[in-house]
Amino acid sequence: MLTISGREPTLLRISDKLSLRYVKLGEGPALVLLHTIRTQLEYFRDLAPLLAEKYTVYAVDLPGHGHSPINPTAPFDEPYMRSGIVGFLETLDLRDVTLVGESIGAVLALTAASEVPDRIRAVYALNTYDYETRFGDGIRRGNWFANVIIGGLQVPVFGPIGGALENRFVLGTIMGGGFVDPRKLPADLLTEFDTVARRRHYKRVARKVLQQWRSWPKSRERYSTIKAPVTLIYGDKDWSRVPERERTKAALKGARLFTLPSTGHFSSVENPRGVADVILAGSPH
Repeated sequence: MLTISGREPTLLRISDKLSLRYVKLGEGPALVLLHTIRTQLEYFRDLAPLLAEKYTVYAVDLPGHGHSPINPTAPFDEPYMRSGIVGFLETLDLRDVTLVGESIGAVLALTAASEVPDRIRAVYALNTYDYETRFGDGIRRGNWFANVIIGGLQVPVFGPIGGALENRFVLGTIMGGGFVDPRKLPADLLTEFDTVARRRHYKRVARKVLQQWRSWPKSRERYSTIKAPVTLIYGDKDWSRVPERERTKAALKGARLFTLPSTGHFSSVENPRGVADVILAGSPH
């Protein structure tokens, strides 16, 4: 199994029906990393050590993702996922927290900041996934293969069957649409994602998150209530379009926006140094 700086993960019990796996490393103010759909905390294996130079970093498996326990009856919409992250902050009683999220993790960082403002110092939202107008919209923009496969998952009967047939090649080709250079998706990381997908109910959960696509753009309604300073970071080749990025920025009072060159949707993997430089430049040290 892959690790982040050799650290063993811990399982944190949030409630009777929800526990989250996480890894902790570094020293300094708390910083929580929230990954994309269909990945897990190891997604940040290159970014986390860079941030741990100035922060105590908590990399978290989102509810039902990675090796966090799965509750197949949960809705897996944005409010449910947010409740898990807020529960994580409250259970560990983390304060003065910097939240860093990518894709749906960026949405969750923003909405969690709106819910528990007194715990949050700052938010860094990477390639925020808050613009969907159809099932799997963002992912389907990656390449024609992703458009066909992800679009097919919404079809009754065929969708569950197609989802169950996902394998390493299919996953790698879909994720490759989120990189400027698909070769920057490490083979061992892809293998880990594929291995985790064989857990019972895992693919069902991934499909559920996509089925709840309306909840992600709806999250923008909460942005105006965020008190912490927000920095938006986009890869120049992210799936979002420039007007969508500007709409998100306008919804956030005083937000800064940075664009990383030659970077796609999965910026924490493709360009961890660029992401870290923006975050560390705003660190409290």
